[in-house]
Amino acid sequence: MRDRIRPTNVVAWLKRRDPQLLATHRAVRAALVLPALLAVCGQVLHSPPMATFAAFGAFSMLLLVEFSGSLVERIRAQVGFAAVWAVLISLGTLVAGTAWLAVCLTVVVVFVFLFSGVVSFVLAGAGTALLMGFILPVTSPAPLSDLPARLAGVGLASAASILTTCVLWPRKTSQPLRLPAARVCASIAVLVRAEVRSLGDRGDQPTSGQLRAAVCQAASAAEELRHSFVATNYRPTGLSVSSRAVVRLVDELGWLGERASDGLPDAHSGRPACDDVTLETLDAIASVLEQADFVLRNPTADHASLVLASANLRTAVEKLETTTTPRFSVPRRRSAESDGRAFVERDVRAFVERTETSFRSQELAFAALHVADNVVLASLAEGRPWHEQLLGRMQGELVTPAASARERASAHFRWRSVWMHNSLRGALAMGIAVALVNVTSVQHSFWVLLGTLVVLGSNAVSTGRKAVRAVVGTAAGSLAGLAVLLAVGHHVSLLWLALPLAVIIAGIAPTAVSFVAGQAAFTLLLIILVNTGKAPDWHSALVRLEDVGIGCVVGILVGLVFWPRGAAAEVDRALADAYAKSATYLGEALEYAGSRFVRQPVRAGGPLVAHRRAAAASRRLDDAFRNLLSERGPQPPHLPDVVDLVMGVATLRMTADAVTGLWEHTASQRTSRENVRARQLLLDNSRRVTRWYLDFSESFDGTNDVPSPLPDFPWDAEALVESVGHELREDDPHAADSMVRLMWTVGHLRSACRLQAAVAAAATSERRL
Repeated sequence: MRDRIRPTNVVAWLKRRDPQLLATHRAVRAALVLPALLAVCGQVLHSPPMATFAAFGAFSMLLLVEFSGSLVERIRAQVGFAAVWAVLISLGTLVAGTAWLAVCLTVVVVFVFLFSGVVSFVLAGAGTALLMGFILPVTSPAPLSDLPARLAGVGLASAASILTTCVLWPRKTSQPLRLPAARVCASIAVLVRAEVRSLGDRGDQPTSGQLRAAVCQAASAAEELRHSFVATNYRPTGLSVSSRAVVRLVDELGWLGERASDGLPDAHSGRPACDDVTLETLDAIASVLEQADFVLRNPTADHASLVLASANLRTAVEKLETTTTPRFSVPRRRSAESDGRAFVERDVRAFVERTETSFRSQELAFAALHVADNVVLASLAEGRPWHEQLLGRMQGELVTPAASARERASAHFRWRSVWMHNSLRGALAMGIAVALVNVTSVQHSFWVLLGTLVVLGSNAVSTGRKAVRAVVGTAAGSLAGLAVLLAVGHHVSLLWLALPLAVIIAGIAPTAVSFVAGQAAFTLLLIILVNTGKAPDWHSALVRLEDVGIGCVVGILVGLVFWPRGAAAEVDRALADAYAKSATYLGEALEYAGSRFVRQPVRAGGPLVAHRRAAAASRRLDDAFRNLLSERGPQPPHLPDVVDLVMGVATLRMTADAVTGLWEHTASQRTSRENVRARQLLLDNSRRVTRWYLDFSESFDGTNDVPSPLPDFPWDAEALVESVGHELREDDPHAADSMVRLMWTVGHLRSACRLQAAVAAAATSERRL
């Protein structure tokens, strides 16, 4: 038995459950700070209000939240946390004596802080800890003369928390998406290098098995990045420039990986020999991704090599565009032959296939350059002077933190947003709990509100499950607390010895054991905390269980009344909205391409409004999806299909981005009969594709069938290529460049067509289950 509880075994167990010992470090810091503050404020300064708020402040700042980022960013976050706590304590103290005012302000404060999680993962992760600063005073009426002591306690807790987090095991700067994104860059670079070798004539072509292995490696890395992105209940991004730049890589790298893997390992069988310009472009793409991998793994490294690689890639793309046309042999109509129609169609398809090699290179280059730009932006942000980081400023930043916050909040400030539902549910539940404790005069109302806050889930079922676990954990903690108080008796000094151990257990249990164990440890800690320094009251342990039970009942009732279906139903609605908005954006992008193709007025801003709406709908879908994943209980059997549908939205939106990027820096071309004809052919068929996705979005409500996918090449290819060929034979270099872009735009439209089969199959499978 002694061998089982040796220190080495305990450490090994901790490392298995808490690999980086982050929870353990938090617990030890709190165990050093909390008892010391309680002793100084209560025993030396003889100020119970100061002692109470110093202890709960230290508990919240050291155990309930841990800020990531650089040292400067963590200090700024800690100072901001303390400032918000001071405001909340002041508000709670002012309204605690007036029931109706306390209820109204509780609803407003809880909604604001829960909803603000959409703005930043820092705010989302700190939501519960911040609300503790309001719940404690609003449930503890006191004269205004106690307010200075309460604020002083929070100030001491903040100073001690900042000192300990900077000195004791300071956390290294980390972003959860950096390393997975670096692995995706590296794996796609390997894949593109393999493609260069397979297209070249150097005699070192990879085997089909090697290509297949490279595809699998890229797919695995992309899956790891996606899992890291959806693993938390909120988007893992803050308002810092670096954080916002890195999170953009998720969709960009997912789209790039899908395009790089598309058609491999047999994609090049029968394809015309690849020219040096295309090989040069692909080689430059691989170099950019390799440098992006290096910068992502080494945030403080010089990014000059990545900037140089990006410049080389841009030069290669320009060369690809200007040298593509002369390499094409344009088919002419041959109506005199008996089998002329079949011959023309064969030539037309051969012409289209010859454009695909250059289109693939342009498509991959577009995504790679976007990846590089965001990696460089993140690197520049992290290399700013400390005072600029402290103030959150960056010279030349296109989108300020305030503008980004407004954009994220506006995306969810609508009735059908899951985040809006959860915020309203939490605010109403907490308001009802405050009203209830004022009507019933519950002795320890803080525990009622705490029980309500802890158990709220995204639907009635998940709330009920959490409530059961919370009551079981509270019961276990209450019994343990009762046993401790009975064992201590009147030896108050023993509680001082038990307090640090209780803090450590409460800090480690939620991570290393379970939610139930964490709730039990938290209950035990608070029972010891409120009895330390005075005669133990064993009756308080039983009262805690009663109060938490009341809070759980409130949470369950609110979950039953307000949006009881939860995130599963919201995911379908979010998918419908995201596909509709993304399809509209694709249609706007293609209309924009058509307006640049001929001399036609272009609407100011192009498809910018549609782009923003599609991005907002995608953010709402992301949050609905991660909310579904966070629900307790068995995962839905159609989860892989839902993942495919979510990724399909990102692919459709990125395709529209690529079309817009292809034409936004191009001057309008001369208007000729063939130009107008080609433009009309493009727009007619783009409307067919867009219409399909709009019909597809309407199938998520279950009333309409999933539409059948369109053919891979539904338009009149012969007429389109004939118009292109007429312009290419005019020997006008501007017209030739425009026609190349037109064929590349057709390639993007074909990609959107090919996506239909995958998303239709996923939607059909999901509906069947």
